Amino acid sequence: MHPEAAPDVTQLLVNWSRGDQAALDQLMPLVYGELRRLAAAYLRRERSNHTLQSTALVHEAFLRMVNQQDVQWKNRAHFYGIAAQMIRRILVDYARSQHAEKRGAGAVKLELDEAMAVAQTNSEVDLLSLSDSLDRLAQLDERQSRVVELRFFAGLSIEETAEVLQLSPASIKREWQTARAWLFRDMSTAPGGV
Repeated sequence: MHPEAAPDVTQLLVNWSRGDQAALDQLMPLVYGELRRLAAAYLRRERSNHTLQSTALVHEAFLRMVNQQDVQWKNRAHFYGIAAQMIRRILVDYARSQHAEKRGAGAVKLELDEAMAVAQTNSEVDLLSLSDSLDRLAQLDERQSRVVELRFFAGLSIEETAEVLQLSPASIKREWQTARAWLFRDMSTAPGGV
C-alpha cells in the first residue's frame, strides 16, 4: 500500500460514495497498481498452467466493486478489504468452474502464505478447501474469518487490518494466530485437506 496516496484515495472514495463519478475516474489509476500487485501475487501461487490472468482478475474485481451500489467507502483500507472479498469470490468461482470442467480431476492448488502455515512452510492447499474452511470459521467467529480474508486475500498488514476492523493491532495479531491455527487444523482434518 502507498501511504502517501492514502489521503487522496480516501477522499476520492468518499466523493465516489456520494455519487461523484469523476472521483471514480481519478481513483482508478491510484488503486489499479495495488490491485494488480495483489492479483499477481495470488496467481503466482497457482499452478503454472493457470489460465486466469492478473489483469482479468483486477478488472473483474474492480467491476464488481464499481457495481456495489450501497457501499459507503470509509477509507483506503476499507476499499482494499472489499477488494479482498471480491478477489476471494472470483478465485473460488474460477476454481469451482475449473474443477467442474475436469469432473473432479483435482482442485486448483496454491501455496498458502507462510503466515497461514502453522506446522509447515510451503504447504499447498486447495483453494476450495480454504474457502470452505473460512466459511466454517465465519460460523464460529466472523471476526477471525474477516482477519484471514483481509490478511490473506487483500494482503493487508496487521495495522491495516486493525484499521479496517477498528481494533487494536494486538487484537488482530491474536485473532490472526488463533484463526490460522484453526484453519490449519480444519483443513488438515477435512476430507481432501492439506
